Amino acid sequence: MPKLHFVCGTENLPEGQSFVTELNSKPVGVYRIDGELHAIDDMCPHMGASLSAGPVEDKIVTCPWHFWRFRLTDGAWADNPRIKIGCYKVIEQEDKIWIELPD
Repeated sequence: MPKLHFVCGTENLPEGQSFVTELNSKPVGVYRIDGELHAIDDMCPHMGASLSAGPVEDKIVTCPWHFWRFRLTDGAWADNPRIKIGCYKVIEQEDKIWIELPD
């Protein structure tokens, strides 16, 4: 059985919004977009900006500082998919949202 990290109650993450949690001492942004849940590292690898502070369009979040764009579906940089940030499986059950911890 996988280990889970509690994020928040479902009421704290409405459609089109994000919620930041700490996972192993680093920020992770959890998003509810088009009825789906996604989680990626919240720190842009370019200059460390909080990605969750940027706009989301077509399941791509844009860094608010220098406009690097990351896909919520797999953490890949939209302009060079070989560069990726952490991406995590999200589970919603019994009015709670969880991140499945990597092995």
